[in-house]
Amino acid sequence: MLGKLNEAQIEDLLMSLPVGRIGCHAEGTTYIVPVNYFYDGKAIYAHSGKGMKIDMMRINPKVCFQVDAIDDLLNWESVIAWGEFEEILNLQEKTHAMQNIINRVMPLLKGKDAQPSHGFTNNASDVGNNVELILYKITLTQKTGRFEKEL
Repeated sequence: MLGKLNEAQIEDLLMSLPVGRIGCHAEGTTYIVPVNYFYDGKAIYAHSGKGMKIDMMRINPKVCFQVDAIDDLLNWESVIAWGEFEEILNLQEKTHAMQNIINRVMPLLKGKDAQPSHGFTNNASDVGNNVELILYKITLTQKTGRFEKEL
């Protein structure tokens, strides 16, 4: 059975998953990339090093965000949301966003020496000095969700 997720189900899926995909478009190129994130009920918060995704969102801040939970081909849920990219420049908001991202991602790393490849450091003071880290949010303006459940 195919169906639409209600608002509570959409919010639950956005809150529960650690990885989503950003779709951005600028200067004739469309780019979709997975990101670690957290959602506060209004905006998606994520981080990145400088690169294609950040360059494109700076040019065109209108983006799409997608998450899915797939058990198998007949049992899945998916949310697509649209919003606007905004780089976080305020130090207090940056700290809050980064702490929430760390809290979300670190429990998912396997092994005692596991470390993400970018954007994380043992010393918070390294961010901005020794580590180029861009924190941003996508304020969501529209959301829709679908599901399929095997009968």
